[in-house]
Amino acid sequence: MLTRPAGWLTAKRVRIHGLLLAVCLWTTYAVDVSTPGLRDRYGLIKGTDFLHFYNLGTLALRGRGDLLYDMRAQAEVAHERVPEAAGVFYLPLYGPQVSLFFAPFARLPYGWALTAWLSLNLVIYALCCYAVWKRCVNLQSDRWTVLILAIAFPGFFHLIVWGQTSGLALLCFTLGFLAINSEQHFLAGLAIGSLIFKPQLGLASAVIFLFFRESKLILGAIVTGVAQLALAWAHYGTLVMRSYIQALSGIGKVSLLLEPRLYQTHSLRSFWSMLLPWPDIALAFYVVCAVAVLVIAARCWRSRAPLRLRYSVLLLATVLVAPHLTVYDLVILAPAFLLLSDWALQRTEHRFARAVQILLYLSYLLFLLGPLSRFTHVQLSVLVMTALVWICRQEIFKPPSASPA
Repeated sequence: MLTRPAGWLTAKRVRIHGLLLAVCLWTTYAVDVSTPGLRDRYGLIKGTDFLHFYNLGTLALRGRGDLLYDMRAQAEVAHERVPEAAGVFYLPLYGPQVSLFFAPFARLPYGWALTAWLSLNLVIYALCCYAVWKRCVNLQSDRWTVLILAIAFPGFFHLIVWGQTSGLALLCFTLGFLAINSEQHFLAGLAIGSLIFKPQLGLASAVIFLFFRESKLILGAIVTGVAQLALAWAHYGTLVMRSYIQALSGIGKVSLLLEPRLYQTHSLRSFWSMLLPWPDIALAFYVVCAVAVLVIAARCWRSRAPLRLRYSVLLLATVLVAPHLTVYDLVILAPAFLLLSDWALQRTEHRFARAVQILLYLSYLLFLLGPLSRFTHVQLSVLVMTALVWICRQEIFKPPSASPA
């Protein structure tokens, strides 16, 4: 989170801007969900995607693993549990272990289950931000500014609005950072390997750790990944696991259903898909750019740079190269914003630090202005994140003589 930038972005101005943004976002949310019943002012089910997880938990309670990948059957079950959900369909792609996790929530009425889930996400977000902030020496005197900017962070806002599972992904990455910071690499692998419920967010980490043969990290990731799938296998049996594999293998055929609002996605794949009208050429550009970002991230990870820079690059690369990255997944960047702000405050007179501060500031706006790309066909947030990766790379590999005094 940005705190004491140079130039016209003074500390006071940043606090005021953050406070105004937070008030606007959460007032809008409060008004939207203040309607009676379970439909908001836009006619959507409150909690949006949580309905899908609530439905999966219901199937787990009923032992209906055969319906985990049947979209129409799930819509009927959802209508039964939540009558207001008539006509709502979700593409079933989550691993079967996710249904087991949400089974306890499905024991509650939908309204109470949603309240419990959003409260849990709030606690997870607060604890993750606090844990990383405590390790940011240069941010300790800016606690109120950090708190305001954390509340105003667009990734957190969309996490709550959509009722998604990205808060759990943030927890995995935060625990991974804390473990690596304590040189507990196996524990870090356990945390990051838990991302198997959102495998697209583990792509960058998997490539980098495998390339450099980070054995403890890899072993830990395998343990938790296999454990999640083994638990689901033991509970549901082989047939459900086959259905899960078939669902994953057919993602290409249902991509339009998976991303009905491409402007709400923030990755290199969606960037090129929106910019170029030729799908095959857009895919080629995505692959080339993703490989380039992974190469940079891998080189940074292998360097002797401070962990705060290396881990920030890893998180940014995770977002950029993910084949599917919706706006609520941006919440995993909260640690990167804290760590980069901490680094920038240590070098307030350095040109790279000033650039990082400005880019972090712009990110708050651009993460919210994704809908504009429907008209411009350019997702500017992706350019800003790419620029942050490049600046970190330049800082990490600059000649020793270029170091600031």
